[in-house]
Amino acid sequence: MNPRLSLLQPYPFEKLRRLMADITPVAGLKEIRLSIGEPQHATPVFIKTALSEGLSGLANYPSTAGMPALRQAIAAWIGRRYGISAPDAETEVLPVNGSREALFAFAQTIIDGGRPDALVACPNPFYQIYEGAALLAGAQPIFLNTLPGNGFNLDLQALSDAEWGRVQLLYVCTPGNPTGKVLSLDDWRELFALSDRHGFVIASDECYSEIYFDERQKPLGGLEAASKLGRDDYRRLVMFSSLSKRSNVPGMRSGFVAGDRSLIGKFLLYRTYHGSAMNPAIQTASIAAWNDEAHVIENRRLYREKFAQVTPIIAEQLDTKLPDAGFYLWARTSIADTEFARELLRQYNVSVLPGSYLARESDGINPGANFIRIALVADPAECLEGARRIAEFCRKL
Repeated sequence: MNPRLSLLQPYPFEKLRRLMADITPVAGLKEIRLSIGEPQHATPVFIKTALSEGLSGLANYPSTAGMPALRQAIAAWIGRRYGISAPDAETEVLPVNGSREALFAFAQTIIDGGRPDALVACPNPFYQIYEGAALLAGAQPIFLNTLPGNGFNLDLQALSDAEWGRVQLLYVCTPGNPTGKVLSLDDWRELFALSDRHGFVIASDECYSEIYFDERQKPLGGLEAASKLGRDDYRRLVMFSSLSKRSNVPGMRSGFVAGDRSLIGKFLLYRTYHGSAMNPAIQTASIAAWNDEAHVIENRRLYREKFAQVTPIIAEQLDTKLPDAGFYLWARTSIADTEFARELLRQYNVSVLPGSYLARESDGINPGANFIRIALVADPAECLEGARRIAEFCRKL
């Protein structure tokens, strides 16, 4: 048995299940789940149609590199979305079965397991896949706190030069989960300088990039930042994106990686052995999704309306505000986050995720402690009712 499996911690939702195991919610109130970030808006009909039309491809083994038409659709979307020259569809783009599996597998490609002192840096709070990927690749995760006093920026000063010299891979998440923080061009300039100095690879998780609130202010992406800073070769940078949130198709498991062609080539080699080719029908549906923006604009409108209604209600009672992007509210609690979540479920049948479950203790603190993550993924009426219940609960504390 791989001994590194014993290093893995329970997933946040397993911790939540255990936390709530003895809770019986009050009778008479419908359950409202604001704990898990699973998109619940309707999947566009044209994507379902394209999926069914792609079933004829099931008689053939799919290529790990994906259909040329899919890679071209992704490359063209990157060019349109970020206003840059489209990356080369043959060498700088690779379809993946959702960003989650790619974020994990990428570490297995990058990390030199022969170095016992190898580090993987990631934000804190963070997406737990980063930690698991590091541990199972033979590296040690090291955490960069993102705190409200610092505008939820990465604390890059937390690591010494010697520690940065041991970092082989840095995960960033922009827009961030759970804070919604978007990295600025100055942030990217600093990250690229560190990467140049120490030689580590940057994995930019951008799966929330298409959920934002002002059509005139799109979140900056990693490839876009690199292009603006004269790094058109995307050296030591790979971005990860997905259709799950953008197009409301989490069950399709469809995304892509794009960036440094040398890294993409090695990742393709790894995936060829890993058996990670995308289902042909999913590829056909993905082409249709990447080629259409109208449904994405409508999706953002729904989120914008929900946040406009819900944020003021919760902000009257908890320290929170509209995030830069994404579909979470990150709210500070007046009592322990776990106790807040338990009593909210018991008294009002609303589930939220304790922030401490999304973080690890670093520099003597857990930066998720006394925060909750509220996922506004349900329909507007349900989110609004959930917000009202949270506000009423807070008034009684």
